[in-house]
Amino acid sequence: MSEELLRRVDAFPGVILGATRVSLPGAVGFRLGDNVTLEHPEVIVGGREFAHLHPDGSLHASLAPETAEAAITAGWAVSHPWATQRVGWEGFVMIYTPHSEQELEVVYDLVKASYTFVTGNQIP
Repeated sequence: MSEELLRRVDAFPGVILGATRVSLPGAVGFRLGDNVTLEHPEVIVGGREFAHLHPDGSLHASLAPETAEAAITAGWAVSHPWATQRVGWEGFVMIYTPHSEQELEVVYDLVKASYTFVTGNQIP
């Protein structure tokens, strides 16, 4: 599931996959290239990394607060402990590891929502 998610995210405009700046060794950061404008730079935890995938398949991502609340309520995510530490981080969540194709689609939609919130650009 993780390989498929990485393949899809690698196709996002302006996204560069690589070692994370803010997580554990082995995590893959989803960094936005310098040519990508940021509509919500305040939600970026480190550098231009808007999300990252942990080795266990879970992710940290910045979502619009209402999207984060919906994901938490639906059982797809939990609020990150840092979400209350800084204005703008209210939508910072940990998204659970997908274990099926159907779950992967939901997680992929959440990562797309993160990209859209941070950049203001829709994924086609």
